[in-house]
This record gives sequence, structure tokens and C-alpha cells, in this order.
Amino acid sequence: MQITGKNTRVLASIIIPCKNEGTNVKMTADSILAATSLDGIEIIIVDDESVDGCCRFLADDAAYAGIKHLSCPGLGAARARNLGASAAGGEFLIFCDAHITVPEGWLEKLLAAFRRPGVDAVSPAIGSLGNPAATGYGQTWNERLETVWLPPPRNMGITPVPLLPGGCLAVRAGAFRRVEGFDRGFIVWGYEDVELSLKLWLFGFNLYLNPSVKILHLFRKKHPYPVSMNHVHYNLLRMAYSHFKEERIAKIQRQVPSGRLVKRVLDGGVLEQRDRYLRQRKYDDDWFMNRFDIPF
Repeated sequence: MQITGKNTRVLASIIIPCKNEGTNVKMTADSILAATSLDGIEIIIVDDESVDGCCRFLADDAAYAGIKHLSCPGLGAARARNLGASAAGGEFLIFCDAHITVPEGWLEKLLAAFRRPGVDAVSPAIGSLGNPAATGYGQTWNERLETVWLPPPRNMGITPVPLLPGGCLAVRAGAFRRVEGFDRGFIVWGYEDVELSLKLWLFGFNLYLNPSVKILHLFRKKHPYPVSMNHVHYNLLRMAYSHFKEERIAKIQRQVPSGRLVKRVLDGGVLEQRDRYLRQRKYDDDWFMNRFDIPF
């Protein structure tokens, strides 16, 4: 793999946000460097105010000199990804969690999906590092708007899916910027990948699962930094106010303790964002739910 220099055309930018990842981020970087043979690739690691020194290896070893290292003051998962994207020059943006491993040739196969007309974003199959046989093939929502993994597609071909998991998600840079990236008002962690997926579909872009590529992801029971249900519910409500009709917003408010959170969400400028999105999007949330048989 030849990491790009200053005047080299960048085909793809691999963006890895991290926060208190310990040795996981080095594991991820090593795996990507070893398994990626394409030229014109840049790797950007965004350290979102880690306190465990997880990115120290980048400065200590010349083998990582070609990796861009950005630091930010606790922006949260969504905005840290946006920061990485703002520094990226690639035609394609590949967002990866800082706790994955990838197989040889993964990126070539993943990007090959974009040669098909109408493919704007794509994810690989994602297995568990602890149990590689446990594999998900994209995601959807159930009747409570809970995210669930999909089974393998029948023909194991490139297949449209409603939601792309943030563990590894590739998107055309133009499509990403057209929808304003990940929600800039999200806090800490939660719903950043599914909100982007929903938004891309509503704006007329097409999301696919490429089952010929499988990466492994570390699924863990606890975050290495504080995440509360208030953070998660705030982002859920902000997503709802940004994209859903009033009946669905009310349904979500009944599902989560939303009293004070609603005021915070509204004070965060979400209604202005909603107006902007509704003017620009191609489809509404009814279309999306019907398109993928989501009973919400």
C-alpha cells in the first residue's frame, strides 16, 4: 500500500475516529496497512480527546508516518467523523471503527461495488472478532425502531439495505457532503450511522451491502468513555425531529423519557435543520418505511 503524498490524487480516505481505544486502534491501523494494496489511499485517525495514550504509537514509530493524526476536544462520535471527513481528499470516504480487522483485498472489493450504476454507499458484512461466524449483513429497524442485523442476502450479491453499520461504511464524498455529513448536533454517541443512512436514502441516494467482503468488529459490553441513555435518547429525538412526520415523533416520545430532552433538542436548532432537509430531500419517511417494510 502506497499512502498518498501531497500531490498525489487520493482515491479513498479511510477515517478512523477513536477515544480511549487502548491497543485497538493500533490493531486496526496495522490490519488496514497490511491488507490494503491499492495506491492513492490516505488514512486519517481522529483522536477525540483520549486520555489513555492510545494514539501515541503514531508518533513513536516511523512506520505510521504517512497516517494523518487529528486531535479534537471531545466532539463526540458524529462530529469527530465529520472532522476527519473535512480533512479528507478522497473520492470515497471509508469510515471505520477503531476496533476492527480487515482481510486482504478488502478495500478493492468494497470499492468495486461503486462501479455499478446507482451505488452511493456500501458496507461489508461484519462479523464478531470474538465469534467470526456471527455475521450481520447490513441493518434495519424493527417495530420499536430498534436496530437489528439482517441475514445474508439470498444470492449473496450486492443488495440494497436500509441501514449501513458505522463499523465500516464507504460513501461517495459528494453524496456525504450533499447531506451535510453526520448530524452536527449529535452528542457523545448513538444513532450517528443510522441517521446518515436514513438521510442518504431520503435525499435520493442508494445504499448497498457487499457480502463478498467481511470484516471483523470488536463488539463490547461497555464503552471506554462515559455514555448515558440520555445521550442516546437525545440523538434519537434529534433524528426524529429532523426527518420524521409528527406521528412518528410522538411515538418515539412515548417510548423514551423525553420531557427535558425535547426542550434541549429544540433549543439545539433542530427545527431549522428539519425545514432545510424537508426542502431538499427527494422522499419522505413514509416512503422509506414502506420501501423496507419497517413497521414503525
